[in-house]
Amino acid sequence: MKKAVVFFGALAIMLSSCSISKDARSKRNLLSGTWSLNDVSFENNTGNFKAVLFNDVEDICLEGSEWFFRDNNSTGRYTIAPSTLCNGGDRYIRWSVVEREENYTGQLQFKFIDEKNKDISGGLGYRLNIESLTENAMTLKSNVSVDGEPVTVVYSFTKK
Repeated sequence: MKKAVVFFGALAIMLSSCSISKDARSKRNLLSGTWSLNDVSFENNTGNFKAVLFNDVEDICLEGSEWFFRDNNSTGRYTIAPSTLCNGGDRYIRWSVVEREENYTGQLQFKFIDEKNKDISGGLGYRLNIESLTENAMTLKSNVSVDGEPVTVVYSFTKK
């Protein structure tokens, strides 16, 4: 009997440590669905920027892209419209919401997968700070360095 109590107590601690917080779960629920990336802008520095984002496409190609997040299996995609500047098509992702102990309210993290949900990024991925998230709008930010100077990339979305 005593062994059973210890076993179930240890199991409960293990399960609770693997679960996500209420705040992260709430953000996952809000993220679920289809979003349009309306604008990519840059803060904390001056000048014109031309950036390749996510080792994929230039910032101009991401504007107008459609993002889909499926919360029941943590997969999704973003779709780039084809043009003379942009290699169009779907990019499949596995995503999650993580909370950091620092001053972040949460982060969206993702990595690239193939159509069969297999990792194609070698375990490498991206994290974007969730600046704001409502039922209709989302702003994500990432901090990068350009010539040793900090620059913040701002992604502004609306829900479809």
